[in-house]
Amino acid sequence: HAHAVGAGPVVLAPGPARDPVPGPLLPLCRDHDAERGGEDVARRHVFRSHAHAHRATALPPPLRPARAARGVARGADLLPADVGGGSGQTVYVRNWLEKQVSEALVRAFGDEVKDAAALVTAATKPEFGDYQCNAALPLAKTLKSKPRDVAVKLLEELKPALADYFEDIEIAGPGFLNLRFKPDYIAGRLSNMVADEERLGIPKADSPNRVVVDFSSPNIAKEMHVGHLRSTIIGDTLSRLEEFLGHDVLRLNHVGDWGTQFGMLITYLREKGFAPDKGLEDLEISDLVELYKQSKKRFDDDPEFQDVSRKEVVKLQGGDESSLQAWKLLCQASRKEFQEVYDMLDICLEERGESFYNPMLPAVVKDLKEGGLLEPSEGAQVVFCEGFTNKDGERLPLLVQKTDGGYMYATTDLAAVRHRVEQEKAKRVLYVTDAGQANHFTQVFQVADRAGWVPEGVELVHVPFGLVQGEDGKKFKTRSGDTVKLRDLLDEAINMCEKDMQARMTADGKEFGETEKQTARVVGLSAVKYADLSMNRESNYKFSYKKMLSLSGNTAPYMLYAYARINGIYRKIGADTDVKDAPIVLDHPSEMALARHLLMLPETLVEVEQTLYPHKLCEYLFDLSQKFNRFYEDCPVSQAETEALKRSRAALCAVTARSLKLSLNILGIKTVDACERRWLCCFLCRIGSLSLKKHTLAQAEAQRPGHQDGGSRVSAAGAVLLSMQDPSQLCAKSACTSKWTLRRPELTCGMEWGSPKEQPAGFRTGAVPEERPESDSQTQK
Repeated sequence: HAHAVGAGPVVLAPGPARDPVPGPLLPLCRDHDAERGGEDVARRHVFRSHAHAHRATALPPPLRPARAARGVARGADLLPADVGGGSGQTVYVRNWLEKQVSEALVRAFGDEVKDAAALVTAATKPEFGDYQCNAALPLAKTLKSKPRDVAVKLLEELKPALADYFEDIEIAGPGFLNLRFKPDYIAGRLSNMVADEERLGIPKADSPNRVVVDFSSPNIAKEMHVGHLRSTIIGDTLSRLEEFLGHDVLRLNHVGDWGTQFGMLITYLREKGFAPDKGLEDLEISDLVELYKQSKKRFDDDPEFQDVSRKEVVKLQGGDESSLQAWKLLCQASRKEFQEVYDMLDICLEERGESFYNPMLPAVVKDLKEGGLLEPSEGAQVVFCEGFTNKDGERLPLLVQKTDGGYMYATTDLAAVRHRVEQEKAKRVLYVTDAGQANHFTQVFQVADRAGWVPEGVELVHVPFGLVQGEDGKKFKTRSGDTVKLRDLLDEAINMCEKDMQARMTADGKEFGETEKQTARVVGLSAVKYADLSMNRESNYKFSYKKMLSLSGNTAPYMLYAYARINGIYRKIGADTDVKDAPIVLDHPSEMALARHLLMLPETLVEVEQTLYPHKLCEYLFDLSQKFNRFYEDCPVSQAETEALKRSRAALCAVTARSLKLSLNILGIKTVDACERRWLCCFLCRIGSLSLKKHTLAQAEAQRPGHQDGGSRVSAAGAVLLSMQDPSQLCAKSACTSKWTLRRPELTCGMEWGSPKEQPAGFRTGAVPEERPESDSQTQK
């Protein structure tokens, strides 16, 4: 969309963080092209526009109260009312608590505190309970009282409403309220999650909203590159989440398919002898990319060619049949390539490019003029936005129409806002683009609002993201210095997984077939997605195949293995155990810790929907897997003391596996079946043989001797290993002389000892391992 930039970028003087005029204004398009200096722009970006959802108050982000969940449904659960004050029930505890605290504050101190923030948060540490209320501290100054006295009065009013759901509420420190669920409440919630296999008791919105998500947005006649990765993945995740919560989602691909570049390219193709009926339909995207570069050079160097190209644009806009046919064939070749990438990533989109809004642009200009917003400026038509000035204090414009009558990128975005609100009836519109475009969207949203095109209750939200960098922290490029193609990046991730898997299976004398290839494909693509989503989207991040394919820490392979392992355990036990109506028993601290965390899934999803930060869901999943590992170490399932306890723990396994699968699906990550679990187990121990310290195994055996649950038969030491963020913490080269070793787990994940005498009773008997090679290369092999 470089044609829309005009004579040059308009630059604002950088302002301080959270300043309403926050840094340089660059009229950028959605496509994060290398030539636009996106890295420099992103570093100067200080405006967190997602927190400034249009029509919100002017408070800075930390002071603005959290927006309540939109259209939260009334689920079949144990709290007596939803956030709207209805007579139903809810799983969104924090919102319910905020309502109770706000009402209790008014009862205790009168209407002067009716607007005070409830300040209810999840507890920062397990010993503090499940939730904390910090409302007393900021109110103490207003009420001219001690914070603890305020907390005492608040607690007196809260007790009757919370007594059935929370244990005795504690006042900690100067005036914090610590709230801890009663075990019966937790057990009841878990029973509901067990009974609802599909949604785990999470209701759909009772009043669904129309949500438009604008993401991906590549340019026609150009290949998708690494700059499109984040928009595509983040936009898809937010769409999946809104859909899961019950909203009506329209996924839009605002491709760059209109403007000067097409006149330039069509003119050049004609010079080279191409025409709609002469070879144009045989061109592939790689051909178009090269031809585009050549035509751009010609356009920059030849004034006569520029003039002919501009006339070709006029013919195209005027509906010339030959020009339109050539344009359609160019778009068709690009769409084919785009769709192959979207198919790989399992992305669904509806294309509505700039050309879709082209007929609406004259009306946009006309209505802005009639509304008194449009002003002439040096021959162009502009709107001066409030709060945007240069370093000399002069107003800066949003360009709407060029001196030659041509339309700008902002004009198209204004038409899109109008269409999405008036025709699509959207209540929320998300624009998932790079951080460098924050100022552009701030201006567009302001102009649309001043024009009266944004009714009360409609949100226009920019969802910015940072850059994908190389491991050196610089712009991610190929060795030749070119921008990395997205297709090549995805293929490389798949190939690395496939080679690793094939080498290991060949070494074990096993066949590498189509099923294994598909598993490698799932793991490779999932690794790329999860690595991106697990990062704070506003941060730049370093792209590393090694890190994203690692089974250590918060990665896709780790999560996929965790799901396959837990699901295998549940299937093994569940075959003979009915968990649907199992009474939930939470006597062990590890059982309770896992149960409490499972209950936080609905609120985590709503938090992501409100804040638009997918990494919060990734953090929840990683914590969940860690808590399950601790539970599995401490609490035997198939060997539980009673049948009731066995059923209860099997139910915890079931809910954990379903929570993982549901959340991974929202992140756009496919899970692997049981038949594909073998290689993932093998992938756990990336070094062929891992040596474990004797005391670690002795400790694990003392905790739970003879544990052999599930199809994977994870040993106690294996469970300890899996629970560690970094397996190398349990493996030291200096311990290689030890006879206690963990071999490649494969399907059984079993432990083998140097001699039968050293093998503790109850563990699976294994072959005596051979002498371990000392060289690192041999060990890895």
